[in-house]
Amino acid sequence: MKIAVSGLNNTDNPAPGIPVIKSLKETHQLIGLSYDPNEPGNYMGLTEKNYLMPYPSLGYEELKQRLLYIKEKENIEAIIPNLDAELPLYIKYQDEIEEMGIKLCLPSLKNFELRNKNKLDSLSKELDISYPKTIEVTSIEELKKASEELNFPMMVKGNYYKAYMAHNIESAVEYFYKISNEWGFPILTQEVVSGQEINLVGVADGKGELKGAVAIKKLTTTDVGKIWTGITIQNEKLISIAKDFAKKTGWRGPFELECMVNMNNVYLIEINPRFPAWVYFATEVGVNLPEMVINIMNNKEFKSNLEYQPNKMYVRFVEELVTDFTDFTTLLSKKEI
Repeated sequence: MKIAVSGLNNTDNPAPGIPVIKSLKETHQLIGLSYDPNEPGNYMGLTEKNYLMPYPSLGYEELKQRLLYIKEKENIEAIIPNLDAELPLYIKYQDEIEEMGIKLCLPSLKNFELRNKNKLDSLSKELDISYPKTIEVTSIEELKKASEELNFPMMVKGNYYKAYMAHNIESAVEYFYKISNEWGFPILTQEVVSGQEINLVGVADGKGELKGAVAIKKLTTTDVGKIWTGITIQNEKLISIAKDFAKKTGWRGPFELECMVNMNNVYLIEINPRFPAWVYFATEVGVNLPEMVINIMNNKEFKSNLEYQPNKMYVRFVEELVTDFTDFTTLLSKKEI
């Protein structure tokens, strides 16, 4: 099957595209979709061809024309989009994209909006999982009141993206403006939950079943919170939550649960509607989640796989490659390489 994959950044803030490609390269033909010619995945030799894409902010019509062009040139049969910024377009117009003959495996728009941070409190109650106390604010006055109720340090978050820990009102105000100027309102203030960060990556079939999942504990991270080292863990509570999430929402496609464990309490911090950048770790321990997504796209029946060995260690490392500068200039000028 010929599959296009986005998210080719592979720096200290890696995107999920390269690990997805590595999970599928033995069994499928792969095309890279990139938003920036500087992304390392354009030059790593893991795809047959790479195409520059229009920024999602340009809207669906630009995306549609580009996909029609790539479909004509490459006859791609499916796309796995991996970036938060592009997912709303793919989800909103997934019926139209599938009419082009391009398969997707994505949640509904209603389910996508469930993971908005201002809705996670009610979802957490449905899943019987704790959620940090959160107050929605839209002004500096409300921000100050929230800080008096939550106390410092507290988290200042955008409803979709960005989160910062504020240690005083001055830094809270700074983050309030920083997030609202980039992403708009509402702004969420949240109590800080201490404990061990654990994450789960999973795939659900849209019919209420969790088809695959792997949970990890982060040991070290980069400055932007990306995992540097981690280990697989078996946490029955977390697996149970993932099963309930798949069943109660009817989620279709990949997702990641970000949680904090404090004693016996598991707190839901965030739900990502895509693969994380560490998804190849799951593939390496025997749970190939990107392949499951392809099976779901093709309505292929397969057994669920929630079995993997604990205490397997993940280590991310730096690697270099040398390529010809004409590759970069060709991609920049022709928008394909």
